[in-house]
Amino acid sequence: MSSTPPSRSRPWDVHRLPSAEDRTVLVTGGNAGIGYFVAEQLAATGAVVLLGSRDSAKAEAAGASIRARVPGARVRHLRLDLADLSSLESAVDGLNLGHLDAVVHNAGVALDDPPRRETADGHELMFGTNHLGHFALTRWLAPLLSAAPSGRVVTVGSFAARSERLDLDDLQSTRDYRPKRTYGRSKLAQMSFGFELDRRLRAGGSTVLSVVAHPGGALDSLTPSRPTLPRTTPGERLRALPAGILVQGKDAGAWPIVRAVLDPGVRGGQLWGPRIFGLRGAPRPEPALPHMTDPAVAARLWAASAELTGADAHLGFR
Repeated sequence: MSSTPPSRSRPWDVHRLPSAEDRTVLVTGGNAGIGYFVAEQLAATGAVVLLGSRDSAKAEAAGASIRARVPGARVRHLRLDLADLSSLESAVDGLNLGHLDAVVHNAGVALDDPPRRETADGHELMFGTNHLGHFALTRWLAPLLSAAPSGRVVTVGSFAARSERLDLDDLQSTRDYRPKRTYGRSKLAQMSFGFELDRRLRAGGSTVLSVVAHPGGALDSLTPSRPTLPRTTPGERLRALPAGILVQGKDAGAWPIVRAVLDPGVRGGQLWGPRIFGLRGAPRPEPALPHMTDPAVAARLWAASAELTGADAHLGFR
């Protein structure tokens, strides 16, 4: 993948991204899955890419894989554990940066089976990691993002959020825990946060943008091989080919997220996803469903998140 100078007249080409040599981007969960390909594609633009991961060995392996494919790639590891809220302030302090151009809130936990599990802080694991961890991280990153010429917070949502609704009286799924539903609700909470954050940033006159993006349908079996990713057999790839009519690999799933980070035409409060049925293809802005952008629900979620994480309701943006 090559990088080209930005041009407002050139159509967006996922294979010829604009140069971002002067930018620094943190990708949470950048060592695996969608996050890995977001990091790899951003590294090809010349950006400094920080891989946020609690596993140093996996992050180093991902960095080595990116450097092997992108000569001269500037990739660093930030030890980051979103399930341990008390560790986030010191992690951000360890960045030693004057500003941060963008953060991609991508890392996530997805459990398929009971029992219900909790973080070190006593929060349900998926809600606590996927939503509360990113909410708290944003608090500590706010000064760095505000110091950037045009900082961005890109929150990665999911198709799983489309059919879910938040239970504001049971955000931690203590009464009725079903893993797939709890995961979908955690991703919906992330998306609600992303839209509400932009409303608050605009109201406060901030230059930081908050954008939501999702990868559509992204399968391991349609994803190019990388040393750090799950390996698929030739037979699995062959069986997955018919699904390629509707869905895609995780490399293509990264495209809307990368565009949300880089494109100067992206506006705060937008939702970006794949062009074809929201499942595959080149990135485009798409309308968000009303339950994702409901300001009354978002306000209650925000207040609960601030209380659960001990964050100031303004999150420190200026």
